[in-house]
Amino acid sequence: MKNILVPTDFSEQAENALKVAAQFAKTYNADIYLLHMLELPMQLIDPTSNNNSQNLPESLFFMKLAHKRFEEVLASDYLEGVTVHETVHFHEAFDGIMEVSKEHDCDLIIMGSHGATGFKEMFIGSNTEKVVRYSEIPVLVIKQEIPNFRVDNFIFATDFSEETKRPFNEAVKFANKIDANIHLVYINTANKFKTTEEAEKKMSNFLEGMESKTFNLHIYNDRTIEEGILNYAQSIDAGLIGISTHGRKGLAHFFNGSLSEDIVNHAKRPVITFKI
Repeated sequence: MKNILVPTDFSEQAENALKVAAQFAKTYNADIYLLHMLELPMQLIDPTSNNNSQNLPESLFFMKLAHKRFEEVLASDYLEGVTVHETVHFHEAFDGIMEVSKEHDCDLIIMGSHGATGFKEMFIGSNTEKVVRYSEIPVLVIKQEIPNFRVDNFIFATDFSEETKRPFNEAVKFANKIDANIHLVYINTANKFKTTEEAEKKMSNFLEGMESKTFNLHIYNDRTIEEGILNYAQSIDAGLIGISTHGRKGLAHFFNGSLSEDIVNHAKRPVITFKI
């Protein structure tokens, strides 16, 4: 883990994410790319604009304001000894996050989120949701301040399908890196009910050929998969929830939804997602 991307809008939630990133950076000698997106109207930043000379002072004002906020953040005690690269981009937030993560070969994105509910969640969404949906690298979502990011129990929820093998292997590597016990859990619901024998056979087939077997297997019954994941995490006091994401687009996402985004929105615990 060499490069960590932390998008910020200088909110409390973003600072919570940065504090966790600082802990990772100190542990793994990683650099942090602290990214702020200036989502300005194109006429303020387009050099071909007819009114560019008039817009330049306003653009500079926003840039100076952003750098002032950076100075305040970088002076924080928790960043002492950490290499932080101040990064400001003129982009829509989601596009900029994806671009910067690739440009600097980041291994992990750490983002803050306060979650969303109801119509706001369905029709507007958030940049965190979009990043979770499409990011090619793991995304760790932090909801609250965590003075000491120490994870004893890390659950990874899966349906034991073939496509989730790669994300699970990535989750195992991450668990080993942070020295956490990983719990592989299958959520059994009424509409997709499997007997214990059926579920255990599916588990066995899923694990064939896997190098690492240093994890615990569980079957948990609940009304919905989302409730099962959240309730099981509560039952073992998990410090982290892991889940794979499909990256659905358009109508497929609208009608099918995304379990990973629902978990990110509704879990009070940290959540990390791995792209299928």
